[in-house]
Amino acid sequence: MHELDNLSTQVLRNCDISDSRHAGLFSVCGLALRLRDLYKWEMGLDPWLEKDSSAILDWIGEKEQVWERLAENDYRNLSLFGDTYQPFDTRRINAVLEPHGFFYGAGYARSLKPTFFLARIEDKGNTDGFTVYTLGRELARDLLTIPALLQDQAILLRRESGTFFLWDQIFYINKSGRHALNFALEACGIKDPDPKMLRRSLATIYNVQRETYIFHEIGEIRDTVFDADIWRQVINEFPHTPVELLARAIKDLLADTNAYGTLQHIIKKRSAAMLGFYVAFLDGLVKALFPEMRSAFLVYAKTKSWQVIENAVSSGFNTAVQYAEEIIRIFQTGKQANDMQGAQMEIENRLLKNINSGPASS
Repeated sequence: MHELDNLSTQVLRNCDISDSRHAGLFSVCGLALRLRDLYKWEMGLDPWLEKDSSAILDWIGEKEQVWERLAENDYRNLSLFGDTYQPFDTRRINAVLEPHGFFYGAGYARSLKPTFFLARIEDKGNTDGFTVYTLGRELARDLLTIPALLQDQAILLRRESGTFFLWDQIFYINKSGRHALNFALEACGIKDPDPKMLRRSLATIYNVQRETYIFHEIGEIRDTVFDADIWRQVINEFPHTPVELLARAIKDLLADTNAYGTLQHIIKKRSAAMLGFYVAFLDGLVKALFPEMRSAFLVYAKTKSWQVIENAVSSGFNTAVQYAEEIIRIFQTGKQANDMQGAQMEIENRLLKNINSGPASS
């Protein structure tokens, strides 16, 4: 345990360095929400528990002082059982950690923010030929509350972070998503979604969402439309821009609508609850790219026709394919001409401005 305590301290330091450098990526509201979740995690609080605002503000002040001290520091290598590892050397670190029941995560999230965590392994299984780790209590984490991710061709379910993430989605649901949310909750047997009932039922809701997280990652792994290498090049070339957001949204929509991903799994299972939650939590550019899903759900809620859902999924997939092909074409043309600024402008002007009417043709 001394080795693991020491490792968690080292990982937490790299988490603080990442947060100190990249906190400015978030809006004021977005940062406040992430700080609330981080505070609750540090204090061992359940997602629904709220402490006195003065205590949280004091903690935020202390956190900001830590960030100021670390902002100019480099990420440190990790020492474990007498050996030293680079902070992104996840394969070698986990080869040592996994026999002890722990898992280390490291990678780059939105806007290329480095993200790190250390968690206990609750379960290791297999879904559709892919290794799935269910991770429990986290010994170290940063600002990002990520429910699931891919690492080294394995799917990682972060149950603790996922529970916080899910509670926030429910608590801050947009008005447009409430009908679908209530539909999903009723499908889970929750007919009176008051806060006390939601607290008691959160584990049940998470177990439903767990499959959504898994099959979204499977859909992403098996996507052959938006080549993973090209997608990473786009992200690396245009971090923290509208182009990055669009590329991520297209990749997410492909993962959700292809033959292996989220929605095909929901259709095969005929899961009304999973479908309701999917529509309830649909937001951002994916929602804008995929308006037929919400319309199809309204029909489904009345008729229970899965065919209308299948039709919407097929249409959404076709839209994602068109956008992916267009963004790849523009990106590669810009790369060949050594004009990435021009490529960025064309993607923004031709694609982002035409989301509501479909991608522009070349």
